[in-house]
Amino acid sequence: MVWGMFSWHDLRPLIRVEQRLNSTTYLSIVADQVHPIMLMVYPNGDGFFQQDYAPCHGAPIVQEWFQEHEGDFTLLRWPPQSPDLNLIEHLWDEVKRTIRQLVPQPSNLTELDSAIHQAWCQIPRITFQHPVESMPRRIAPVLKAKGGPTKY
Repeated sequence: MVWGMFSWHDLRPLIRVEQRLNSTTYLSIVADQVHPIMLMVYPNGDGFFQQDYAPCHGAPIVQEWFQEHEGDFTLLRWPPQSPDLNLIEHLWDEVKRTIRQLVPQPSNLTELDSAIHQAWCQIPRITFQHPVESMPRRIAPVLKAKGGPTKY
C-alpha cells in the first residue's frame, strides 16, 4: 500500500506502508510526514488537510492528535458517501491509467512499487491543480444539499 499527499503547489513523495494501515500507523504518518510538511508549506497555519472516512482516520488517538494540533492547519470535515470530493482519488485514477498502459506490466511487487512511484511523479501539475481550483464549485452543491446526494 502507498499513501500520498498533495497540494495545489506540488505532489509530496509517496509513503510505502509495509503493514496494515491501522490507527497507530496512520498517526505515525500524520505526525512524522504530514505535520512537518504542513508547518513548512503553511507556516501561518492556513493550510487545509483532507482525509476520508477510513476507520483509522476516526480513531480516538488520531482525533486527539488533530485536536492538539488544530492551530497548525485546518482538518476539513467531509460528508461520508462523497468520494469525488476526495481529490486524491483523481490522482490515484491517473496512476492506475498510467500503469495499465505499461508494456510489459509490472510482474512483481517491487516492479509495481516502482511503477506507482514513477507514475505519481509524472502526474502533470494541471492534473492536481485543476481539481483543487474546482473545490468551491464542488462544495456549493454539497452544502446546498446539506451533505446529501449531488452530481459529485
